[in-house]
Amino acid sequence: MAETASVRCPACRREHRYTTPAYPCVCGAPVAPRLDRGGAATPVSHRVWQDDWVAVRCASCGRRGEWPRPEVGCACGVVLRVAVVEDGESAADGDGTPGAEVAPAPETDTVRPAAPAARPPFPSVTIRTARDAVTATALYLRWLGYRGVRRADQRPPSGIGLAARGVVAQVDPAVRPATLRDVECLWLTAMTESVEGVYFSLAGYADDARARADALGVALFVLDLTGTPRPVNAPADALAASGTGNRAP
Repeated sequence: MAETASVRCPACRREHRYTTPAYPCVCGAPVAPRLDRGGAATPVSHRVWQDDWVAVRCASCGRRGEWPRPEVGCACGVVLRVAVVEDGESAADGDGTPGAEVAPAPETDTVRPAAPAARPPFPSVTIRTARDAVTATALYLRWLGYRGVRRADQRPPSGIGLAARGVVAQVDPAVRPATLRDVECLWLTAMTESVEGVYFSLAGYADDARARADALGVALFVLDLTGTPRPVNAPADALAASGTGNRAP
C-alpha cells in the first residue's frame, strides 16, 4: 500500500509531505515502493536511466517489476530522490529494465500479456517534464502488455526511444508537431527489427506525417498533460483497444 512520510530537503531544509504513487501490476493489484524511514532524500545531480527505476514485488501475485523511483521537487529548485526499500532479489530474477518481471515460465519472443478484458484502467501520470513523458509512455507500454521496457539501443533523430519485446516506441516531448521524417525514421527502425512501431507526441503530428503513418501502419498517440495517451489513427485505436494480446505475433 502507498505510504506517506516527511521528506526534508538537504539544501534549504524545507519539509515536504510525500505519498508514494501506486501503479497497477499486470494482475490488477496496486503496487507502490516501500519508503525507507531511516534513509535520507538525496538531490539528483544528473540522470542515469537505471537509477530512475526501483525494483518492487507485488504483494498479491509475487511478480517483481521495475517502477519509477519516487522523487520530490522542492521550491528551491532541487529534485530529491526519496529513499526506498528495494526488492532484495538478484538480477537473475528479472532483466533489470523498466517493466521487467518474474514469470512462472521462460518467455519466448512472442508477447503474451494478460487478456485485454483483465486490464485495469490506465493510471495517468501528470506530465511536467520530458522525463514525465517518458515515464508515462513506459507505463502505458506495460499496460498494453509489452514486457521488458527499456531505453532503445538506437537513438532516434528526435525525442527518446524506448523498446520492449515486439515494439519500438518514440517519445517526442517537443513543442512542434512530429514530422513526416520522424514517422518514417521510426517505421524504418521498426521494420529493420521486425517489430511494431509506436509514436507518442506531446504536440501532435503534421498532416503529411499522419497520412504516412496510416499508410505504413505506425500507431500514433498524443500525450496530453494528464499523462494519458490518446490514439489519433486506426493502428493506435486497434492497439489501445486490444493491447498486444489479440495482435499477430
